[in-house]
Amino acid sequence: QVQLVESGGGLVQAGGSLRLSCAASGRTFSNFAMGWFRQAPGKEREFVASISWSGGTTYYADSVKGRFTISRDNAKNAAYLQMNTLKPEDTAVYYCAASVRGWATPRRLEYDYWGQGTPVTVSS
Repeated sequence: QVQLVESGGGLVQAGGSLRLSCAASGRTFSNFAMGWFRQAPGKEREFVASISWSGGTTYYADSVKGRFTISRDNAKNAAYLQMNTLKPEDTAVYYCAASVRGWATPRRLEYDYWGQGTPVTVSS
């Protein structure tokens, strides 16, 4: 089992920045790929970014490319999502997830463990 706890969400004005953190415990963190997903009210959960077990490969949704950066620190059992130039359409609950497959998959169904989410609200 892997337990994931997100933090860092909040209210920010458009154009601002937030850094989300995901703390992992349980099984060896460095074996897992990590992903960030988000779910806005009334919408399905969507892929935001992912990173391979080593950190060497990353993928981003087109909607966040160039604005968001995913990273991880295997020594600290943590993953991060730096969000810059935030827009009102980025408003959602953000979830981190872990995949035993190890590669930076963007597919929601390939993630095995999920956190409870942290809300992000971007005001215009």
